[in-house]
Amino acid sequence: MLELLMALTITSPAFGNSGSIDVRHTCEGTDTSPELQWTGEPPETRSFAVIVDDPDAPDPKAPKMTWVHWVIYNIPATMHALPENSGKQGLPSGAKDGANDWKRGGYGGPCPPIGTHRYFFKLYALDTVLPDLGRPTKSQLLDAMQGHVLAEAQLIGTYKKKNP
Repeated sequence: MLELLMALTITSPAFGNSGSIDVRHTCEGTDTSPELQWTGEPPETRSFAVIVDDPDAPDPKAPKMTWVHWVIYNIPATMHALPENSGKQGLPSGAKDGANDWKRGGYGGPCPPIGTHRYFFKLYALDTVLPDLGRPTKSQLLDAMQGHVLAEAQLIGTYKKKNP
């Protein structure tokens, strides 16, 4: 029998791919993390990781860095969503926060100083549960994930400050 494999996908009921992120998920709103949902992970998946970053910082016309908004790892393989505001109200049991570029754990929403920025919500399906990495940065998590990524997916949202 031919088995049909689905590709890993990540979506959010808060915004469509390349769509505008609602103000409540930003520094101008309540800064709550949007709900994220995913499907199509490989059967060997043992955990998930999520990285949210902005490659347009500080100015999309002259980007100089990628600003990291959220780092999470060891999301249980049985999970297929992160509820809205899980960046503040708590992650699923076993999941761990990394460090964002504000030097803290948890979600920090879009807060672009100028122009419309893109925010990449990246999901990784891993073949392992990572050891406790403390509060890893994005680069430390990517290093720890090397050789363990089974599939990845991304969702892009955009945001421009209403009151710059």
